[in-house]
Amino acid sequence: MSVIRWLTVALLLAFCTNKVQSDASDHKYKPADEVPIYANKVGPFHNPSETYRYYDLPFCLPAHLKEKPEALGEVLNGDRLVSAPYKLDFMVEKDSEIVCKKTLTKDEVSKFRKAVTKDYYFQMYYDDLPFWGFLGKVEKDKNDPSEEKYYLFKHIHFEIHYNKDRVIEINAKADPSAVVDLTEDKEVEVEFMYTVRWKETNVPYESRMEKYSQSSSQPHHLEIHWFSIINSCVTVLLLTGFLATILMRVLKNDFVKYAHDEEAADDQEETGWKYIHGDVFRYPKYKSLFAAALGSGSQLFALALFIFILALVGVFYPYNRGALFTALVVIYALTSGIAGYTAASFYHQLEGTNWVRNLLLTGCLFCGPLFLTFCFLNTVAIAYTATAALPFGTIVVIVLIWTLVTSPLLVLGGIAGKNSKAEFQAPVRTTKYPREIPPLPWYRKTVPQMAMAGFLPFSAIYIELYYIFASVWGHRIYTIYSILFIVFIILLIVTAFITVALTYFQLAAEDHEWWWRSFLCGGSTGVFIYGYCLYYYYERSDMSGFMQTSFFFGYMACICYGFFLMLGMVGFRAALFFVRHIYRSIKCE
Repeated sequence: MSVIRWLTVALLLAFCTNKVQSDASDHKYKPADEVPIYANKVGPFHNPSETYRYYDLPFCLPAHLKEKPEALGEVLNGDRLVSAPYKLDFMVEKDSEIVCKKTLTKDEVSKFRKAVTKDYYFQMYYDDLPFWGFLGKVEKDKNDPSEEKYYLFKHIHFEIHYNKDRVIEINAKADPSAVVDLTEDKEVEVEFMYTVRWKETNVPYESRMEKYSQSSSQPHHLEIHWFSIINSCVTVLLLTGFLATILMRVLKNDFVKYAHDEEAADDQEETGWKYIHGDVFRYPKYKSLFAAALGSGSQLFALALFIFILALVGVFYPYNRGALFTALVVIYALTSGIAGYTAASFYHQLEGTNWVRNLLLTGCLFCGPLFLTFCFLNTVAIAYTATAALPFGTIVVIVLIWTLVTSPLLVLGGIAGKNSKAEFQAPVRTTKYPREIPPLPWYRKTVPQMAMAGFLPFSAIYIELYYIFASVWGHRIYTIYSILFIVFIILLIVTAFITVALTYFQLAAEDHEWWWRSFLCGGSTGVFIYGYCLYYYYERSDMSGFMQTSFFFGYMACICYGFFLMLGMVGFRAALFFVRHIYRSIKCE
């Protein structure tokens, strides 16, 4: 209990420091008070990872340019807040206020035209409320329809809603008639302006963030989410019912048969899964790697559970910037002891001796590929000068967290696991020499079995995947975490049941090498999810460009690999429980 309490306190401290704070921390203002407004980033609307600093484009600079300090999660999220060129004081209306007059050079015109061509949008924060707008528009030339004209918006209308002394809502709309023609490469005179209108509202301050989550809570979307739940539940009921009926009937017949065999003549030959009782608990090949995979899978499972707990208690409300990234970094660091303990304990049960190498393997099994992927993608982001490129200081902080928190906890967990008294509980003795595995048909080989094992769990989560992808790699907001948690539980149940069924059929075919097979079959859903990534990228999204493509497939590869380890651990644990149960239920000489 003390460990859980310590973990909870650490998480609460992390989120207290991570919460976005405006200059006016109580968010209460008097008329004419300055309300903080920050420009965040600009980028192509269809490429969420490809964002740039606001002033990378030649906008008007404010008199005093100030960068807002960012928390770890906000930097990882690609946020880079700086002073905006607008001045929106509380309840002060303005009509066509001039921001600045400037002459755009040919290069600056080209920059803006490129941004308008790629549907660039800007994001700003006003009293911690996010708002967006497009930079310009593309229209067909009236004289020549085959040609296009490019226009930059130069006049923004701000509509701000307030309730007494608090800001409730802000909307920014560009004036479609106030534009600058950027079609030709020539110097252009431009006068940037803005208008401010204030309106009173009865919406309470506590409800001001609700509008950002309304889209996912609309009846139409809820119907689809519930359809997804019902579809998944039907899948689970049919699968579990079918497997329970078949397995119980088959096992009952097996138990009766084997009990009859014991009373019959001694020279009657055994067949089926009892025949290999002397080999079924023979330790797997590469047991250090196997134990490390179990340890990493257990840590990622604990990480997923803690993330769900935080989501269900309301930590990840819309635009609590960087909260999810902070949670992932902090919880992963604090749960590394689970990986160390699980891996070292299981390695010890398998009579492994080189526990130091096992711990190193556990620490690098997930972090290694993630680190290599990050190095490549961060280099790409630096080449693009995008905000996704992490500053040196942030990289140092992450390295320090890994060095001072993750590694020590991993080692402490490993020492505790190595010294644990747990023994591998095999209900039957293992023979000295392994039996030869009979020739198996092609559909009983590893890859076809993985395909069968991964398809059903994937079909249970398929519908919900679209909404998750549209949120992570798009501009939708996902807030129905309770439904997502139900889908996650269904995923675990289906994975466990299908792995148990395939393990039984494998043992019935007298193939005793079930350890790695059960792990691979359990984790195969991760491969299916990565296959869905290909479908989503090319059929359901408008993402394009080398940077966005590499970020999407690079980070999704790491996420799917994490699912593979986590679900592989679930599949193996379920299979191990089942195998122990059936061999404990019969008398094996």
